Amino acid sequence: MYDKGKGKWGFRTIQMNLKTKMNHKKIIRIKNKYGLITKIRRKNPYKSIMKKSIEHRTFENILDRQFEQDIPNKIFCTDITYLPYNHKFAYFSAVKDIASGEIVGHNISEHLQMDIVLNTLKNLKGNLKDVIIHSDQGFHYTNPQYISDVKKLDMVQSMSRKGNCIDNAPIESFFGHMKDDVDCKGCKTFGEISLMVEKYVRYYNTERKQWKLKKMTPVQYRNHLLESQK
Repeated sequence: MYDKGKGKWGFRTIQMNLKTKMNHKKIIRIKNKYGLITKIRRKNPYKSIMKKSIEHRTFENILDRQFEQDIPNKIFCTDITYLPYNHKFAYFSAVKDIASGEIVGHNISEHLQMDIVLNTLKNLKGNLKDVIIHSDQGFHYTNPQYISDVKKLDMVQSMSRKGNCIDNAPIESFFGHMKDDVDCKGCKTFGEISLMVEKYVRYYNTERKQWKLKKMTPVQYRNHLLESQK
């Protein structure tokens, strides 16, 4: 019976497959007497590492939907969206200052590899110490390399609760306006859609006045907030 199970059957499995009833203690004694050691399947170390790493890559929701901010360069939100064009997709990563509404960093890519968010971080300017950067719990933002790069910038990570896109509403709102204003589907090449996105970000920051920003553009409102703090 031990051989039938190729050495992998424990006493319970052996007991279930015996044609006659036998007490489990007797089976254990026989196995011990003849040195019949059950081969135990080892746990996949990669899965164990991944489970532990995933458990330790999420962060507290510090933002907690506190979208009414009046100090620029204090809380950012970030996410990635897709832009369809010519039967393909471009991927757009952006960082928005919640107080001013300004897009303070962005990157567009033909793929969803890690550099789409790592390069977005590199595009952030100024003193970023203690700035909170809020995201969802997506693969890119829980990645060890992203976490490391955020720490190098002395920024603090915050994450939405799982399945709560409303927790990151400011950046979702920007993406919605951009898709309404930009005809990405009319682009034929990645170069065209990249140029269109760059133009739109400049327009959004410096020309597109918003009612909730006291009829100012995000850049004007940022300067207004900074001036009022003096």
